[in-house]
Amino acid sequence: MKVIRTEFKEVLILQPDSFSDNRGYFMETYHRERYEQLGIRTSFVQDNLSYSVKGTLRGLHYQYPHGQAKLVQAIRGEIFDVAVDIRLGSPSFGKWVSIVLSEENKRQLYVPAGFAHGLGVLSETALVYYKCSDFYAPKSEGGILWCDPNIGIEWPISEPLLSSKDRDYPCLKDVPKNRLPVYQSKGETSSCRCQGTAWLALSRGVSLMVSS
Repeated sequence: MKVIRTEFKEVLILQPDSFSDNRGYFMETYHRERYEQLGIRTSFVQDNLSYSVKGTLRGLHYQYPHGQAKLVQAIRGEIFDVAVDIRLGSPSFGKWVSIVLSEENKRQLYVPAGFAHGLGVLSETALVYYKCSDFYAPKSEGGILWCDPNIGIEWPISEPLLSSKDRDYPCLKDVPKNRLPVYQSKGETSSCRCQGTAWLALSRGVSLMVSS
């Protein structure tokens, strides 16, 4: 398995081995011991599958205090996948990283707890499969506005299809501090409407585009 490091040491791009012949291909999408050797010692308890049409944007989503780490893969189509550091006190607070995940490149993005996650669909349709480290907890559900100008994600979708919930999420600066995870230096953490200056300094993120 190939591992590609990102701007965040906690966020990993994974390239599982794929074995192809004239019948098709086979790949191992998760193996606990091998992933633990890469530093991903997360215990996954829930698997999700989403189907979306072109232009759909989902996010930016997170859970707190029941944080969810995610292992994301596009098993059909192509998506622009994003992770945003929302851990209070983190040196990279408000920064983001992105990658193109597709059925062709077969790559995965590991998004740890403490990061918000979002995706935009680039192909006509997309099936996205992802593993979660904690169960869905409605009372812990949180979100950041997809077009928060202080974060500045460079989405390749100009007029996204959004749920009403995603459309109404606040900017990061407007989220109460007690609703955000806290950075721990020695381990994992437990149309735009936003204007004004962030209450914590936000830095523009770095987009890591990997499409093949």
